[in-house]
Order: sequence, then structure tokens, then C-alpha cells
Amino acid sequence: MKRLIGDQNFYRKIMMIAFPIIVQNGITNFVGMLDNIMVGQVGTIQMSAVSISNQLIFVYNLCIFGALSGAGIFTAQYFGNRDKEGIQYSFRYKWMISLVVTILGLCIFLLFGNALIGFYLNGEGNIKDTLFYGKQYLNIMMVGIPFFMVSQIYSDTLRETSNSVVPMKSGLIAVAVNLVGNYILIYGKFGLPALGSAGAAFATVLSRFVEMVCNVSWTHRHREECFFMDGMYKTFKIPFSLLKTYFITGFPLLLNETMWAAGLAMLTQCYSTRGLDVVASLNISNTITNVSGTVFIAMGISVGILVGQLLGAQQIEQARDTVVKSCAFSIFVCFGIMIVMFFVAPIFPKIYNTKPEIQSLSTKIILLSTLFMPLQSYINCVYFVMRAGGKTFVTFLFDSAYVWAISVPAAFIISRYTTLPVQMIYLVVQLLDIIKVIVGSILIKKGIWIQTLLRE
Repeated sequence: MKRLIGDQNFYRKIMMIAFPIIVQNGITNFVGMLDNIMVGQVGTIQMSAVSISNQLIFVYNLCIFGALSGAGIFTAQYFGNRDKEGIQYSFRYKWMISLVVTILGLCIFLLFGNALIGFYLNGEGNIKDTLFYGKQYLNIMMVGIPFFMVSQIYSDTLRETSNSVVPMKSGLIAVAVNLVGNYILIYGKFGLPALGSAGAAFATVLSRFVEMVCNVSWTHRHREECFFMDGMYKTFKIPFSLLKTYFITGFPLLLNETMWAAGLAMLTQCYSTRGLDVVASLNISNTITNVSGTVFIAMGISVGILVGQLLGAQQIEQARDTVVKSCAFSIFVCFGIMIVMFFVAPIFPKIYNTKPEIQSLSTKIILLSTLFMPLQSYINCVYFVMRAGGKTFVTFLFDSAYVWAISVPAAFIISRYTTLPVQMIYLVVQLLDIIKVIVGSILIKKGIWIQTLLRE
């Protein structure tokens, strides 16, 4: 039991990284929830349209996350070894890979946006209007994609170099802008026209621009804390051997995040075969579960950063100890959140201006998602531990390959060849993740994640 419990210093270190991430992501998701509720007051059609378009944006966001993650592994270890030049090389690589991903993403949205949105429009409901509002929302959101890209390059680097407070503050300012913009543009306040879901998109783009400016300006103004920015843009050269290493290490993560996001999108499509009411219900349930899931996601990111820095400093046994205690702490915290969510589940869907049937189904999905939160917390920690040690191919197999080999086929078969209700399909998919818990425990115990990636 003592192996699972850390001392006061351990929890202080992990919370110094996790708490700002929890605050930033928590408030971002909370404002996203308010955004969702505001659009939901306009009507179920626009709410469903925004939900579908955000599924596509979510895939892009995770692609960027995956693209940056590969270089981020090196950044954390370089920082643990105080290697300024190494951090600069990884930062420049982040720019290169992110630009490629962003250009490809924008091309796909421009060329295939209608077809991708239409993929989710099944069963009864106003499909024509849902497609119109979904495409309108997506077109506006594309303007903010470059702002999001730049902001993520800087904020991820700051976190990996133990400065997670600045991205938190930038996020707080951005969500305040987003919330005010939503109120004004969705409902048409202060003499402006009521734009509905389009207003929500404009407010999000503005908030992303503000967040980018905050992160970039702070980083360049504080050269003492951000010592690695000195001479950062004098050249964009990266030694070919390092470029090759970054790509070989990072590509499985990029592929993983892309396939994982696409897998989740495919799961949603399987659920949507039960009709547009299901899309609306999933949108409502995901809104509140995203807020509650902020804690275990932040814990996973934190353990990844801590383990990466410890591996970079050659403190292997301390890294092992950190993994065990961090996983136990994350699971314990999630049990507390799970209890709260059981009380919230029947109340939250009633906030939305939608049918009782949709509210009832939303409650059921929230309860199911909450039940499996401790399990997802552990899986998330395993993912970031594997990533911290540079075991990106193992991470790929553990994460997205599993989704496409097990979860998606199960959901596809049940949704197409049975008449089971959507909540039963959802339950089966969640239960299948127990296999990942078993595999993850074996991987952690064997210590295959222990690897340093320092430059010679």
C-alpha cells in the first residue's frame, strides 16, 4: 500500500504541473459547455449541427496534439538536462510538422466538408437544415485553425519546460472572450444581429486569436524563464539525424492521434445510426463528461512530463516510483468525481431546450460514461507514460490500433446488425476497454517505457 501513496513533496510537484492544466482545460471545457447550452437554447437542429462539425474539428485538434507530442517527448527530456540547443531543435520541428498537418486539414475541410457532415445525418430529423448549419459553422471555424496551431506550439513547449501557469492564464483570458462573444453574437446583443450557431463560431475564432497573442507575447518577453527562445528564429535548420529521429519517434504519435480521433468519430457515426436524437444526446452528455474528465487528462499529461524529465535526468528508479503513485492518485481522484457526477447526471440535460426523450437518453449516457471514469483515468496514465519514454509505436498499438481493431468493429456490427438501443452499444464499447487495463498493467510492470532520448 505504501508504494501507492507519495509524500507531501510528491503531491506538490505533480499538482504544480497538473493544477494549472486542470484550471485551464476545466474552464475551457466549462465555457464550451456554456457555449453548447447557449446554442442549445436556439434549437436542437443548430445544436446537433455544431456537435457534428466539432467532431471534425476535434480530429484536427488531436492531429495537432499528436504532431506536437513527438517533439514534446524530446523537449521535456532536453529541459531535464538543460539542453538549450536541443529544445530549439524540437521547437522548430513542431513548426514544420504543424504546418503540414494544418494545410492538409484545411484542404480536407474545404473539399469534403459537406460529405463528412452528411456522414452523421441518419434516420429521422431535419437533415437539410442540420447540414446547412453544420457547414456554416465549420467554414467559420476554419479561420481560427492557424491561431490554434501557433498557440499550441507555444503552450505545449511552456508546459514541457515546467511553465504551465502561462498557458493557463492565456486560456482563462480566451475563455472570457469566448463567453462574452457567445452572449453577444449568438443572441444579438448591443444592436448586433442574432447569429445563432454562426455567432458561436465567430466568438471561438476570436478567443483563439487572443489566446495565441497571449502565449506568444509572454514567451518572447520573458527570455530569462524561456532561455531557449534566445536565437530561436535565427535559423530553422535542424540536423538531419535529429530530424529523422523526431519523425521516426513522432510519426506513430501523429498517426495514433489521427486514427484515435477518427475512431471516436466513427464510433459516434455508429451511434448516430439510431437517429438525430442520438446525436443531440451524445452532444449533451459529452459536454458535461468533458468537464469532469479534465482532471484525469491533466493527471496523465503531468505524469508524462514528470517521467520525461526524470528519464532525461537519468533518475530511473524515481521515474518508476512516480508512475505507480501518479496512477494511483489519478484513480483515487476520479472516484470522487464519479460520485459527484452520479448526482449531476439526472439534472444537467434538463438545462437544454430539447425533447424529454433526448434529455432521458443523455442522462443514461452520462451515467455510463461516469461509471468507467476511473478505468479511463488509468488507461490515460499508461498512454502518457509510454509516450514519455519514447515508446511511440507501443503507444500507437495500445491506443488507436486497439480502437480500430476492437471498439469500432464491435460498434459497427451491433449498430448495423442488431436493434439494441444506443446506450447498450455504448456500454459494450466501454466494457471492451477492460482489456486495455490488463495490457497497460503488464506494460507498466515490465518497464518497457524506460528509455532516454538525449542527444549524444
